[in-house]
Amino acid sequence: MKADPEVLAAIAAAPKALGHFPGLELLDVHDAETVAALERMQQAYIDDIENGQHTAERVAALRQWMGEQGVDALIIPLHDVFFGEYVPLANQRLAWLTGFTGSNGQAVIMREKAAFFSDGRYTLQMRQQVDQAIFELRHIIEEPLEDWLGAHLQAGQVLACDANLHTRAQVDRWQVLAEGKQARLRLLAENPVDAVWHTRPPMPLSPVRAQPLQWAGREAKDKVVEMAERIRQAGASHLLLTQNDSIAWLLNVRGMDVPNTPFVLSFLLLSATGEVHWFVDDRKLHALNLPDFVHLHAPDSLEGFLRDLGDAVVAVAPNTCPVGLRQAVEQGGGRVLEMDDPCQLPKAVKNSAELAGMREAHVIDAVAMCRFLHWFDQLPRDSRPTEMMLADRLEQFRRQSDALVSLSFDSISGAGPNGAIVHYRVTAQSNRALQADEIYLIDSGGQYLQGTTDITRTLIFGQPTAEMKDRFTRVLKGHILLGSSRFPAGTSGAQLDTLARHALWQAGLDYDHGTGHGVGAFLSVHEGPQSIGKGRSPVPLQAGMVLSNEPGYYKTGAYGIRIENLVEVVEVELPGAERPMLGFENLTLVPIDRRLIEVTQLSEHERQWLNAYHARVRERIGPLLEEPVRRWLEQATAPLELKP
Repeated sequence: MKADPEVLAAIAAAPKALGHFPGLELLDVHDAETVAALERMQQAYIDDIENGQHTAERVAALRQWMGEQGVDALIIPLHDVFFGEYVPLANQRLAWLTGFTGSNGQAVIMREKAAFFSDGRYTLQMRQQVDQAIFELRHIIEEPLEDWLGAHLQAGQVLACDANLHTRAQVDRWQVLAEGKQARLRLLAENPVDAVWHTRPPMPLSPVRAQPLQWAGREAKDKVVEMAERIRQAGASHLLLTQNDSIAWLLNVRGMDVPNTPFVLSFLLLSATGEVHWFVDDRKLHALNLPDFVHLHAPDSLEGFLRDLGDAVVAVAPNTCPVGLRQAVEQGGGRVLEMDDPCQLPKAVKNSAELAGMREAHVIDAVAMCRFLHWFDQLPRDSRPTEMMLADRLEQFRRQSDALVSLSFDSISGAGPNGAIVHYRVTAQSNRALQADEIYLIDSGGQYLQGTTDITRTLIFGQPTAEMKDRFTRVLKGHILLGSSRFPAGTSGAQLDTLARHALWQAGLDYDHGTGHGVGAFLSVHEGPQSIGKGRSPVPLQAGMVLSNEPGYYKTGAYGIRIENLVEVVEVELPGAERPMLGFENLTLVPIDRRLIEVTQLSEHERQWLNAYHARVRERIGPLLEEPVRRWLEQATAPLELKP
């Protein structure tokens, strides 16, 4: 492909990983000058998006557009048309407008007022990044957007939103709100931020690769046949897939259009006869041999294609399908059928090849983690390592395997009090040096062709206090109780959550995040429909699912503790069991810091569990390590004994 400015810009808009740009393969250009130019271009995009100094002029430009279009109030979400966790640079509209770079937020712009909404994790970040001379700051749970609109929207005014960024349920709520205020809701076919964002990057252009059958375990054709049958059983003629993990799983493909997750940004329409219509930029597919049942279409042709289906019955997942696409079906005379995305559950229940890949990925990752922990333990107590330096060093150890594709998320590297911020992301402004006798929390993971990892370890940099050891041991007790539990088939993660909290509850303590989330096989590190948490997914756990086991404790202004392993749900044979039973098997094989454990608080079962786990780590990972690290591992996994 010709290296014209448009293609180079699209490559620069893709996330950079491991020192190269996904997309250079399209051009077969890897010279240092080109890479340097792409780095400058990408950094310019990022700087422009995150530059909150331009908020006033950008809001003014948007208000001018609103005046010209007769719009009085405009809703701007953080997510884009794909409703994913990660948003490409081209679609980071909320960040460009406000300077906010957190993972949860939305804004409402009116002619003379504006409000910004996020949750408690981002209270400080909102104050730092969002211009309070322009935006009122609101807690998204305690003071939801609808309440603010209800207080400010006037009779006769027009409330507007992009039809491709909201679901039917959201639009219906706002329709009721508008009617109650004698106002009117307008669904926009074009995004108003795009109309005033003159430096908007192009959509990313990263090559699409086939996921080898060795790790996928099933041919794409077999999956398509299964999903087509589900469509027929549901009474639909077509299924519209809008979730990128479903598309990647169904077609056995991976890309790198967004950071940390190997997605191809696209849509897919599957017919009940097994025909696949894939709406994707075909410039990404130069290295991919597609089967003949897959038909390619330009991404911007989807709405017209849906209208041309006529009286078709199109199944959609209501929580991730934009209302604009539903309208296109209905405008053509078709009918929308709401159903859960049928790819999500079979994707979550890994086959034997995917599980073998996940196990191999965790061995690779454990070697890197052990090298990092050995290196960490050699640091002088007066060295004051910074959060960024520690996270970068761990990434370097992961890169040494030559198997790492990218991180699976931006590492949470928290020293002392920053570790108490559950979703903390270190920045140049917040980068803190770790002090002697402080706790360090590192939550990180890797994306490998074989699978996805996610691990949290809490480390002491010196000597812990008695309180630190008590809290850490209570978290460990919850981790062990959940990880060693046996439960009947049909049990959901919500029913198991109290096991992880029990030891904390006995001391009047708790944590405010979920205990476990699903994890994909070289896909998203946050995968549904399974989870473990208070009031979370009622979906029963099944053998082959992979979840995290991550109880924690956080003392504001002091330290944070979390112990996270990934576990596989497995079938368990129990003598005398009257029904099928399940349990967990650890995939993560990395030592837990023994220095933070108060051994006298552990029961004999808990002590034996930890010793058995550490023996498994030592036996499986030890032979793969060089001598100094192997010796360190033997000490780090030595059996815990009760003192006489």
